[in-house]
Amino acid sequence: QVQLVESGGGLVQAGGSLRLSCAASESIFTGNIMGWYRQAPGKQREAVAQITSGGSTGYRDSVKGRFTISRDNAKNTVYLQMTSLKPEDTAVYYCNRVAVYASWGQGTQVTVSS
Repeated sequence: QVQLVESGGGLVQAGGSLRLSCAASESIFTGNIMGWYRQAPGKQREAVAQITSGGSTGYRDSVKGRFTISRDNAKNTVYLQMTSLKPEDTAVYYCNRVAVYASWGQGTQVTVSS
């Protein structure tokens, strides 16, 4: 079954940290560029970070130096370590294959209080 399952979100104060996890089915994960995305209330979904199967990474400017994406190819899992969180990081976070999207998972809510 093709699926994506995100976890690890929560409520944190500004300056805090969270680590998100995304377990993907093998057909989505293996050999593909994986990405984290987020959608804040009333806004469109936006890309946050991506990682190739070889470990090369890319980030949107607003999270550079604060967020780190990683993956465990043996576990078909991608992670997003988030530090120095800001209220504007509040959103539902999703993972997916880059460019050729699979069906979206339920996401995980991240709420950063000021």
